[in-house]
Amino acid sequence: MTFNSRSNIRVLVLIIMVFLFHGCSKKSNAGYTAPDFTLSDLSDKRVSLKDYEGNIVLLDFWATWCPPCRQSIPELVDLQKRYQDQGIVILGISMDDPKQFNNQYLMAFKEKFKINYSILRANGQVALDYFGASNMAIPTLFVVNREGKIVDKFVGFMPGQVEKSLKKLL
Repeated sequence: MTFNSRSNIRVLVLIIMVFLFHGCSKKSNAGYTAPDFTLSDLSDKRVSLKDYEGNIVLLDFWATWCPPCRQSIPELVDLQKRYQDQGIVILGISMDDPKQFNNQYLMAFKEKFKINYSILRANGQVALDYFGASNMAIPTLFVVNREGKIVDKFVGFMPGQVEKSLKKLL
């Protein structure tokens, strides 16, 4: 059998399509129900996504050592100030290793950067639920509508894009 046979070409096309569509599904979780989680905040209070049912929730996966994550903080602080009365909730999910960056460090970081939204400590399950087994990128921000569906996902710092997404939901 040669490479030019029709069956080999069909198999090759099928393999290429699987890789293309597989890649697309990992880039966008839009339309899916946001996986619930229960994580600890910096005061060790347990916080669940379901606590915010009926709100628009921004889930920001970030780390203190990540330059684009730091760049996005002022925009998120501003969005929290301007939209909190309209049912917008921002949850910063820290991907920092707790052994290297304890809660006291994160509290000092929060104060230094004037972060006015909750910071939660990620665990392996929330990372798996939101990113699958693939490598994740930070910052990644998920926009969850009032019905609990993921409507947007932003990978990297994209100034102004999160607010555009929010305005569609208000």
